[in-house]
Amino acid sequence: MGLFSRAMSSRIPRLKLYERQVGRAEALVAIAALAAWTPAGRTGGPLHPGDVGWHLRFEDDLVRDSLRLWSDQSGPVAVTLSDGPVLYAGLAPRVAADRELADMLAWRFHQIVGDGQAWCALPEDSPVGTALLRHDWTRDPDEPWVLLVCEDLPVSAPAGSRVVAVDEDTAPARVAVQRAAFEGSTFTVERWRAMRGSVAASLCVESLVLTPDGQPAAAATGWLAAPGRCALLEPVGTHPEQRGHGYGRAAVRSVCARLRAEGASAVAVLTPATNTAAVALYRSAGFREVAQQRPFHRPLLST
Repeated sequence: MGLFSRAMSSRIPRLKLYERQVGRAEALVAIAALAAWTPAGRTGGPLHPGDVGWHLRFEDDLVRDSLRLWSDQSGPVAVTLSDGPVLYAGLAPRVAADRELADMLAWRFHQIVGDGQAWCALPEDSPVGTALLRHDWTRDPDEPWVLLVCEDLPVSAPAGSRVVAVDEDTAPARVAVQRAAFEGSTFTVERWRAMRGSVAASLCVESLVLTPDGQPAAAATGWLAAPGRCALLEPVGTHPEQRGHGYGRAAVRSVCARLRAEGASAVAVLTPATNTAAVALYRSAGFREVAQQRPFHRPLLST
């Protein structure tokens, strides 16, 4: 038993924490919890209702294996989403005032990532992250992620752009942009239908930008949390053959305008600092950098 395990084991009997795997049909409970915890001016990051909505493009077994709701006797305290060795977590505000609860969540997160090398994405000032740092975890030494926020949302789509809604007819073009923009993408029309037919469908806003001759150039997807709260951009992509013409910026601005119309107070996006093209795109669309975040990292556990 490592130092982390020994330090935490004495605390475990004091607090009951309930873990529930969540599938596609039950995902609304996780989305509702994250929406209630999303602040107005900017997302607390890194887990937003939109992250769950985007994840609902996958089949039920994949969703259930990766999405968990954590509760104590008073109700939900955390939502986690696993993506390979990376665990993304959203926390209830009351976790910050309860060190025992934060320690318990840190202990459980430490367990569910297994024995391999792992990362946990949490806000810089997270009490759960602080608990991880006291033991076997460190800040990731690699590049940080940049959190950018747009609070001055446009009132309409940019003039002169061929922006179209994404529906059953235009879904193949929207999928084509995604697959061209992201190497290794597994997005399909069937998965687009699964996403748009999920319990998160009412939160989703999409825009597709076409070239003058009708070729799919860029696409952006935005996600509401609740009226008066910060929305999320996830994902945004431009076809490699169409970059440098402002199509990506038009897609982003169009989605931001639609999110504003639906009551979003601001829109946030998180991207690696090394993705300089994406950072430049968001800044050109009116976003400003508000924070840099490094995930918490744990090396391979010795056996």
